[in-house]
Amino acid sequence: MNQMIETMAGKLSRRNFARISSLLTAGATLPFYNEASLAQEAAGRMRAGAGRGEMPADAVRISSNENPLGPSKEALEAILKVAPFGGRYQPHGEQNAFVRAVAETEHLKTDYVAPYAGSSDPLHRSVCAFTSPTRSLVMGDPGYEAGSRSAEFIGAKVHRVPLRKDYSHDVKAMLAADPNAGVFYVCNPNNPTGTLTAREDVEYLLANKPKGSILLLDEAYIHFSTAQSMQDLVAADKDVIILRTFSKAYGMAGIRAGMALARPDLLDKLRPWGAGMLPVTGLAAATASLRSPTLVAERRKINADIRENVFNWLEQKKFTYVPSVSNKFMLETHKPGMQTAQALAKEHVYIGRVWPAWPTHVRVSIGTQAEMDRFKEALLKVTQA
Repeated sequence: MNQMIETMAGKLSRRNFARISSLLTAGATLPFYNEASLAQEAAGRMRAGAGRGEMPADAVRISSNENPLGPSKEALEAILKVAPFGGRYQPHGEQNAFVRAVAETEHLKTDYVAPYAGSSDPLHRSVCAFTSPTRSLVMGDPGYEAGSRSAEFIGAKVHRVPLRKDYSHDVKAMLAADPNAGVFYVCNPNNPTGTLTAREDVEYLLANKPKGSILLLDEAYIHFSTAQSMQDLVAADKDVIILRTFSKAYGMAGIRAGMALARPDLLDKLRPWGAGMLPVTGLAAATASLRSPTLVAERRKINADIRENVFNWLEQKKFTYVPSVSNKFMLETHKPGMQTAQALAKEHVYIGRVWPAWPTHVRVSIGTQAEMDRFKEALLKVTQA
């Protein structure tokens, strides 16, 4: 504990150091967020506006970018097999097996892989490790907000740079936002827009960023697109940390497994910002999922088919949306977006939240075909009322 606090002291202002050390001493949790907690905040506002409490049993939950397919058959079998040994931290070396499986899949050395319970954990650690009151976080806008919450908590400035007209990250504007930034955060495909930033833009950012900073490349949704991962930048020892999760395409949001991919010296800087073992059930399920040769391709197609069905319908009905290659999209409502979200909640259809940069857009996750048919029916009802 003392070593952890001393590490923090070198990064934070006196005021924030006192604040965090007191929280740690009390055993409290830092106020950091992931997709689930951010979605819960928004869902609470929607339910309040709809005059309801908890979601009803027939709710269509297309708010949190979850995968309704759930864990694969292989993952469930792995959980069942390891669960009786859950009284042990590592009954059969599950964490080492997971790291080896990731390294083989990503063509990396094992010390370039760090396992985490999802991707938000290493996101927060990266922000804490590489930003400070004198080194900012630069991100696209709209973009995934969790990292900005960490930066603001430790006193680091956040620069939100509008996306380009094609909805990609404006990397030149991001570089110009702060010549001494600590972290440049690129979510690719982006959350909430589901759009891609080209590899040449990412490489330009890496080549021109300030010394000592990192590119934090969030690939949580990469498996829904046909874009190639940029893990080769990690293998080439670039100043990049790539985040991955099993919450999305692999359908394990409630089971928790993910990773950070980076040079060993960068991963070392994340470790002082937290501790704890991953659940062996999550590790076993993730390892089994990685070893399935067809899982990602099959789920990518299922998601793409349903997504395109919705897009075709939206176009027929003259709705405006942002073209996405992921499992969510932004819908233009032409009025405060929360009004549409609350109206849909009255129909037991729960969509995602609103971003301040785009106040008339709402995010919609891709569910099953039946769920998206319910969404279409409810959307027509609330917009024609």
